[in-house]
Amino acid sequence: MTSIIHYGMVGGGEDSFIGNIHRIAASLDNHFHLVAGVFSSDPERSVHFGNRLNLSNDRCYPDFKEMAVKESVREDGIEAVVIATPNNLHIPIAKEFLKRGIHVICDKPLAANNNEIRSFSSLVNKSDIIFAITYNYSGYPMIRLAREMVINGKIGNIRSIQVEYAQDWLQEKLEDTGHKQAVWRMDPFQAGDGGCLSDIGTHAFHLVCFVTGLQPSLILADLNHFVDGRSLADNANILFRFSSGASGMLWISQVASGNKNGLRLRIFGSKAGIEWSQEEPNYLKFSSFGKPSSFLGKEDLNISPSAKKSTRTPPGHPEGYIEAFANIYNEIAEAIICIRQGKSVPGEVLYPNFNDGVAGMEFINTAIKSNANNSKWMPLSI
Repeated sequence: MTSIIHYGMVGGGEDSFIGNIHRIAASLDNHFHLVAGVFSSDPERSVHFGNRLNLSNDRCYPDFKEMAVKESVREDGIEAVVIATPNNLHIPIAKEFLKRGIHVICDKPLAANNNEIRSFSSLVNKSDIIFAITYNYSGYPMIRLAREMVINGKIGNIRSIQVEYAQDWLQEKLEDTGHKQAVWRMDPFQAGDGGCLSDIGTHAFHLVCFVTGLQPSLILADLNHFVDGRSLADNANILFRFSSGASGMLWISQVASGNKNGLRLRIFGSKAGIEWSQEEPNYLKFSSFGKPSSFLGKEDLNISPSAKKSTRTPPGHPEGYIEAFANIYNEIAEAIICIRQGKSVPGEVLYPNFNDGVAGMEFINTAIKSNANNSKWMPLSI
């Protein structure tokens, strides 16, 4: 039985940044092979782009429903589908493939709004089909190391969590210029009501939950629309309270001049603190109380099986965004192969799943409610 997983893609066509990232990450370790897709709402453009990816015409479909139906009955049909479309299409596409037994790998966030999720949850929960969501920053080796350090008590009892994700690409009203990626992200119909919460905030929120093992019980949100005429938030300041007694703060912005992809996480506990930056991802700062701070690198990954598993090159050879994304695909591949062979998926196989997607949507929804109620503390129910 081959270990190669044949997959299809919906979205991610010409001018899509994230579609190409998915394809590179999926192929990096030779677990996935792209064989089918719908790359545009225009059938001719879809075929043209598919041909550029060396797909045959009969595997370049005019719409996702036809693709789901035809691929599910082919002997050589796809085993998984990657969804790389605007948010409002995630659930409708996923339904068509899930009900035909095809695993789903979906870009974040899970949906445009919470209403879509309620009827969808039962379909996901009653099947043994994988639903993964690509919160890809959890694939970084140093993030895996940080998580294990927290689990093993190296930080002590967590007291304070600080996370930020700052960009500047929406500093001006880029959506009015016809810029494809800006247009849909700032369109409430396609993106939902979250704005920067949906686009980058859920990444930061997931990272907090993944590394600490905690989820906020209360949040207070102050959302901003700094660019004139913009209907969705482009900046947000959010406070967290955790049932453990810890507190936290999240700042997200897409109008922060000089910041390109500034995702940073700091966690402080009763014994020590850890700090990590996505733009310098190969090091984790560790500060034990009363001792000099140190920077942990690849040579320290032997203390973390999960982090060591997530690296490909020796110390001194940097790995970055693509490799972290590929680590998520590797974990998904391991899970798919286990299911294919009738085996249980081991607990150490870590990839963001449907529940993580639901948590992200609850975070978005609760933050919007808090802001609408004069930035009142609101319970976060996940």
